[in-house]
Amino acid sequence: MKPTLLVLAAGMGSRYGGLKQLDPLGPSGEIIIDYSIYDAIQAGFGKVIFLIRKDIESVFIETIGNRYTGKIDIGYAFQGVQDIPKGFSIPPERDKPWGTGHAVLAARDVINEPFAVINADDFYGRTGFKLMADYLSSKSDIDAKIAKFAMVGFTLSKTLSEHGTVSRGICTTDKGDLLVDVTELTKIAKTVNGAKNLAEDEPITDLTADEIVSMNMWGFTPAIFAELEKLFIDFLEKDINTPKSEFFIPFAVDTMIQNKFAEVKVLKSSDSWFGVTYQEDKPIVIESIKKLINDGIYPKKLF
Repeated sequence: MKPTLLVLAAGMGSRYGGLKQLDPLGPSGEIIIDYSIYDAIQAGFGKVIFLIRKDIESVFIETIGNRYTGKIDIGYAFQGVQDIPKGFSIPPERDKPWGTGHAVLAARDVINEPFAVINADDFYGRTGFKLMADYLSSKSDIDAKIAKFAMVGFTLSKTLSEHGTVSRGICTTDKGDLLVDVTELTKIAKTVNGAKNLAEDEPITDLTADEIVSMNMWGFTPAIFAELEKLFIDFLEKDINTPKSEFFIPFAVDTMIQNKFAEVKVLKSSDSWFGVTYQEDKPIVIESIKKLINDGIYPKKLF
């Protein structure tokens, strides 16, 4: 069975001021998500599920979803603040969904096979999709004593911005490349000698830039959904009345590791990650894509 790709895109409209304002980065008007879908098809994924908000469904299908008609099976799942378990009431001040862990849980009724999760507006590169597709194609929940998940890790130096600080999850692994934990650092700056975390109240400040980091490219089996629901309930019991609280994937995965529910294989990609963290990053991303096209990695027109 071919794995599925779950693309977290619920925040796209708000971040970009409307989907029709998405900045083209490729020579034929491609946006970052186009390269992810192209790479997923090449790697062997069989379906793409877009996780979006219900209010942007029609414009999303028109602007983005229809680009891939005839290229790969497309489906949709919806994230909304109202999607919470019975027994809980939405606080009046809550005006946004509950984070990336909640986003994955929102796809529970449309995914029945191993699947990868990515952000819609991150450029991950061909290698990560291939590593993940190969890993997921061999996984099953049947008779598994412990869930087998995965994460694509990137070298920190290949994820930094020239124009300001970034937040990254620094990964600790064991000798078998299984994830031990992820330490979130919120103010990492590129330096002449590597990198430094400028948030002095966090556990790590000095960095080599050779560290492996998580960029929210995960691989799961459907076993995760029941466990996510339990952890989401725990989260709501503690934080439902905190207006900006969010239920994040790394927190949920870390809890599953500590509880011996799952192990997470770290698949290391040699590719560079691209993202427009700052407006000044855009020309660098455009030039990086142009170089990949010149090197024969991508055609000038994807679809």
